[in-house]
Amino acid sequence: MSANQEGFVKVGYLRRAHGIKGAVIVAVLGDETGQFRRERVLGTDRDGLPRLTVLAASPHRDGLLVTFAEISERDRAEELRGTSLLVAAADRRVLEEDEYRPEQLIGLDVIGSDGAHIGEVTGLVTGPQDRLVVTTGDGEREVPFVAAIVTEVDLRSGFVVLDPPDGLL
Repeated sequence: MSANQEGFVKVGYLRRAHGIKGAVIVAVLGDETGQFRRERVLGTDRDGLPRLTVLAASPHRDGLLVTFAEISERDRAEELRGTSLLVAAADRRVLEEDEYRPEQLIGLDVIGSDGAHIGEVTGLVTGPQDRLVVTTGDGEREVPFVAAIVTEVDLRSGFVVLDPPDGLL
């Protein structure tokens, strides 16, 4: 598998080594933590390391603490820093109504409730409160991804509508 292979999507990446036995901290993209269950085989974007098998995964303040069968020492874990983790697009969970994947949102135009162009969605920060990263003429702003502020998402037409409180942008 490679990052350019059609039909595969990135669900996370190796942030850094943790401890001396090859465990790694994985940054999970979106809500894909379910992809890191025991014995799950994930593809990578590294030549010579086509897949990694999850032995264990647990929450960590910086993402997930994961041990893989193919990584058994810290030096190897450090070498693999930045490696993307991939799954077949068909293996991702089915989204509920009003749920979106980061790649669906990034690149959408952002307009105000008055129709004025505000900017573009250039990222998504996930956590207890997801936030859209909106690039405006004045720089980047993080906008809470809540219905009171993000009043409409139209994937077909390629835009989101914001009704931000005063001072947010």
